Amino acid sequence: MTRNEALALVERNVKNKNLVKHMIAAEVCMRALASHFGEDEDNWGLAGLLHDIDYDSAGHDPHRHSLVGAEMLTDAGVDESVVYAVKVHNDMHGLPRLSLMDKALHAVDPLTGLIVASALIHPARKLAAIDTDFVLNRFGERGFARGANREQIRRCEELGLDLRDFIDICLRAMQANSAELGL
Repeated sequence: MTRNEALALVERNVKNKNLVKHMIAAEVCMRALASHFGEDEDNWGLAGLLHDIDYDSAGHDPHRHSLVGAEMLTDAGVDESVVYAVKVHNDMHGLPRLSLMDKALHAVDPLTGLIVASALIHPARKLAAIDTDFVLNRFGERGFARGANREQIRRCEELGLDLRDFIDICLRAMQANSAELGL
């Protein structure tokens, strides 16, 4: 599946524009991490872009979310490694994260929200206005962006990355794509 085909699939299945932006943010972070690790940027990007494909139909039910998405992606002929990464990004199923891509997507998912929330509280309300230290400081604030699961983000260590480097890679990727993200 090409990126354009994946984006068309997203647009057919996800109506919330902010959720689509979240999925694009996950895509650009995943591509940057794939580049960092010398992995397949296209597959990793697809995993990020497609990870919440079922959110409109199953997002309200954590027991179904990502399983429905995995079925949708299998039916669309998406590579099995991408399908599995999408399936295991939801902890609810207790499936092991086996590949670097699986582990990266799991940690990237909440980080994109933390980065966006960080940008939105800055007076400039732009990704370009914040840096890694700004995001790290927000990470440490317990009441800030409560939906961004800190433990899940910290699992970046499963990739062999410390928190600072993980945030830095993803923040720079999102900044480079700020026009598409609307920030």
